[in-house]
Amino acid sequence: MRDGRRAVNSIHKTRPYRMLKEIHLSHLPQQLAIFVALYKDVENASILRDQLLAGNAEFEYAFLDASMILSTSHVLASAFRAINDFMHNRLKSRNVHSETVFCLSPNNNIAESFRRFGVTETTKNLIALKIAVTPDITFDSVEAHLDSAVKGTSVEFNDENIKAVQDLAKIKKVYKLTNFGHENQKKGKTAPHGISSDTPEKDLEMAVIGSMTLRGAT
Repeated sequence: MRDGRRAVNSIHKTRPYRMLKEIHLSHLPQQLAIFVALYKDVENASILRDQLLAGNAEFEYAFLDASMILSTSHVLASAFRAINDFMHNRLKSRNVHSETVFCLSPNNNIAESFRRFGVTETTKNLIALKIAVTPDITFDSVEAHLDSAVKGTSVEFNDENIKAVQDLAKIKKVYKLTNFGHENQKKGKTAPHGISSDTPEKDLEMAVIGSMTLRGAT
């Protein structure tokens, strides 16, 4: 199933006063839960990056620079495709978590996708995502590890908090959507990929996810 746009159909398990979210995507096995957290003002991004580069299994996450993320659906569409490719032995990178970073890309350059969307030494706002590919990966285990590993302020993973830290101009540039906006809609121009919705924000989200999906067709 290639259309990552279907990943927006999801079930969120909420736990009061706990910022880590557990998400189950439609059309995927329920045991493959996604655990995701958003952090602001991260102080140790360089250490997290070093652990990834060293191949430390304890730090096998999709660590995303939140400034390059448009919405929760943007993240979940990427995770959906990565899990789907994992299930069908189609991974192009090391594991399902690095694949989640790669699946954000509008092109097939894996190294470039890590530079653009992954954690860097200068990352200040971070999304940490872990997929339960083994039974020992649970809400409690992920929460405990992230609490000790990430030095930052945990906030709820939602569209409002993502919007507060995103670099919209940079996101549009990466996806070649710099001219996409409300003025285009006023002039009667159709959204890229032949999709449209009731709001310019949702049109942009669908255009971004469409770019990710079309990457596999090129």
